[in-house]
Amino acid sequence: MGENGIMMQYFEWYLPPGVLWKQLKEHAGQLAQDGITAVWIPPSYKGSAGADDVGYGVYDLYDLGEFDQKGSVPTKYGTKDELVWGIRALHEQGIQVYADIVLDHKMGADEPEMVKAKEVNPENRNEDESGRLEIEAWTHFTFPGRKGAYSDFEWHWYHFKGIDWDEKTDTNGIFRFRGKRWENVDRENGNFDYLMGADIDLNNEEVIYELTRWGKWFVHLTDVDGFRFDAIKHMKFTFLSNWLEILRHDEKEELFSVGEYWSGDLADLKHYVDTTEGTFSLFDVPLHYRFFDAANAGGAYDMRTIFDNTFTKDNPLKSVTFVDNHDTQHGQSLESWIQDWFKPIAYAIILLRADGYPCVFYGDYYGIPHDNVPPGRDWLLPLMRARVECAYGVQHDYFDHPNIVGWTREGDDEHTGSGLAVLVTNGEGGNKTMYVGKQHAGKVFYDCTLNREETVTIGEDGNANFFVNGGSASVWRVR
Repeated sequence: MGENGIMMQYFEWYLPPGVLWKQLKEHAGQLAQDGITAVWIPPSYKGSAGADDVGYGVYDLYDLGEFDQKGSVPTKYGTKDELVWGIRALHEQGIQVYADIVLDHKMGADEPEMVKAKEVNPENRNEDESGRLEIEAWTHFTFPGRKGAYSDFEWHWYHFKGIDWDEKTDTNGIFRFRGKRWENVDRENGNFDYLMGADIDLNNEEVIYELTRWGKWFVHLTDVDGFRFDAIKHMKFTFLSNWLEILRHDEKEELFSVGEYWSGDLADLKHYVDTTEGTFSLFDVPLHYRFFDAANAGGAYDMRTIFDNTFTKDNPLKSVTFVDNHDTQHGQSLESWIQDWFKPIAYAIILLRADGYPCVFYGDYYGIPHDNVPPGRDWLLPLMRARVECAYGVQHDYFDHPNIVGWTREGDDEHTGSGLAVLVTNGEGGNKTMYVGKQHAGKVFYDCTLNREETVTIGEDGNANFFVNGGSASVWRVR
């Protein structure tokens, strides 16, 4: 992340097929102008649902929209060439690209295999519910459309730990394969190693070798600058940190990476970071839930506590902050959509404070036609610009009222016109005297959100009285 960088999650769940990579190329200049310094792109390889797959039903990691497999050549987002051109266009604008990758499971196998297995209790996967069975599992991946290009590796049942379907009896369940153990991961459901599809065995030497080989190939081909790791709470904790260290050593030193450990409990995130020795960052899921609760509770929520037990407060340098994403949007598995009125408050909090690396959601910026969510670029832009131009220097916090809280940044010499004062409230409007620094004495500040029309002149002592309307955010900066 560069100085005051802003990441954008460049997709939402309901995009029309065939447009995203082209759009990325066309919009690269606009994104750079708006202050975006990095883009997280969706999974770029062929999923089991072909051109309709959002990307999490992983079929073939080596098919980036190049082979006729699963009913189409392109992925949902376009072809391999369009992907490479899109990344190149972003790089020309100085924007980094983080690729979403899923190394937890595979789906859509080409042939079934007979496997000895035991069915486990879905509520407690440590408990066997059956004796040894012989099931017919979709675990043989031959990738006939690719014909061995890039890699002739074929996946068999022993490269996986378990699956959720027995073709022989048409039974849905969770089956653990003979000789396999669940990894010691998150304790939800007894053990949350199994998530979906054919669960990859990350202890298998052939698997480790093949996934490492693929990672190097992928970085080399696409020139991505880092990764967003999906579903890390379901994977052997040290696998990704080891995998990433090899890639950093062999391919690209930087490779900024962030993991999705979906838990609202700070202790889980801390345990993960400790186990992986801080190899990569994590999304601040607890903070997302604070926003969700605050938006739903209205004025009853105590805004002084918004950062309590959040990853940003605990580990600001490893925290990626966000308001919503593709999983929290309407109709998705982790639906917890932040109400419209609170969105600008939440974005002011992640964009304009010193801690955390903020991520702007595509659905908030471009809108989500599927759910009649209008584009939010008009109200986001002043906040994004204020981050890039003003949010520097010493920070002073005024979290001293249950509804109206604020903070200031004094600015610094390197950024002309830097320094700002932010007030947000989940209740009635009001005002607060805050210190922005004596170097601003006599300067006139205005509210760049345009929620307030008056201006404020900074006093000789560096203080001024700033205002905010009910249920909103006001961001005051030098006029």
